[in-house]
Amino acid sequence: MTPHPEIPLPVTPRPATPSHLPLLGVATIAAAAWMALAGGSLFAPHAHPAGIGGYAASVTFWFVMMVAMMLPALWPWLSLFGSMAPGAYPTKHPALVVAQFATGYFVVWMVYSAFAAALQGGLQQAALLRLDLRAGTTIGGVLLVMAGIFQFTPLKDACLAHCRSPLSFFLARWNGGPSGPFRMGARHGLFCVGCCWAMMALSFVLGIMNLLWMAVLTAMILAEQRAPKTWRLRQAFGMALAAWGALLLL
Repeated sequence: MTPHPEIPLPVTPRPATPSHLPLLGVATIAAAAWMALAGGSLFAPHAHPAGIGGYAASVTFWFVMMVAMMLPALWPWLSLFGSMAPGAYPTKHPALVVAQFATGYFVVWMVYSAFAAALQGGLQQAALLRLDLRAGTTIGGVLLVMAGIFQFTPLKDACLAHCRSPLSFFLARWNGGPSGPFRMGARHGLFCVGCCWAMMALSFVLGIMNLLWMAVLTAMILAEQRAPKTWRLRQAFGMALAAWGALLLL
């Protein structure tokens, strides 16, 4: 998509004091999400009745989990976008523009949360999840092997390359229209889901309510995106996950 003709793309990001304010909000939201997960009894999917109410509670829990886990990875994108916002959208407050981008991003993760909650409900109905919301050894092993193999696929490679290069994305896909921030956020969200969906599915392996496992996954996602490519963490994680799954299946 080409830049909007009336609003030029600021090729060189420039810091602006107002753009720092939404980032403080990001840190606050991330902390609140982790605190909500820590008090997981309030959101525990197995504590809610079946039906629409139970499904809505599960979607809410999954979405809070996605916010908590993905906000740290989204931070560099919001920081860069916030520095570009004053020049690209001079008539809008930077905080509003950054919020539009984040909203588009998390709408995509909300859709993912709806699918994950539906999968959880199906597994529970089939008695394939334990009371602590962990899958059995066989399903867990299959998920781990699947996630490990996915690390070596072209889709994973392409999505991870996107997530590592926010400036390249903004330069190539800038949208200066009124809905541009939302659309760019949603587009980035699609790449992020494409990159991380298999790792997120591993929540079924050690328990959806396991905060330690959530923290490990968050650290793995951040490491993949921020560490030098020469470290080959994508391949290392893939081999480790596949080997772990194979051991469970033996």
